[in-house]
Amino acid sequence: MSDVVQQLWGFCHTLRHDGIDYGDYIEQLTYLLFLKMADERGIELPKGCDWPSLVNKSGTALQDHYIDLLRKLGQQRGLLGDIFAGAQSRFNNYKRRSKNRPHYAAGAA
Repeated sequence: MSDVVQQLWGFCHTLRHDGIDYGDYIEQLTYLLFLKMADERGIELPKGCDWPSLVNKSGTALQDHYIDLLRKLGQQRGLLGDIFAGAQSRFNNYKRRSKNRPHYAAGAA
């Protein structure tokens, strides 16, 4: 648990240095944690809108996919659509983000 907390704070510092403010990086980390937790718990999400669909991408492919993923999830009916309604990517430095992924981003637990 403390490892996850340390990694999250590390991401927060990285995002802050990229010019993303506190509210925006909390929002983005919440979306990403939701996707990771859904994957770990076997919760089915729409095809191509899940954690595994993100982990093997980098650069502009990651940026484009993440933007599309947020849009698709925001269009879903029910609670899932409510969670992601109006969601937008605040990331603007995907090259750096893809290099600094946590160890679990590659699929490790």
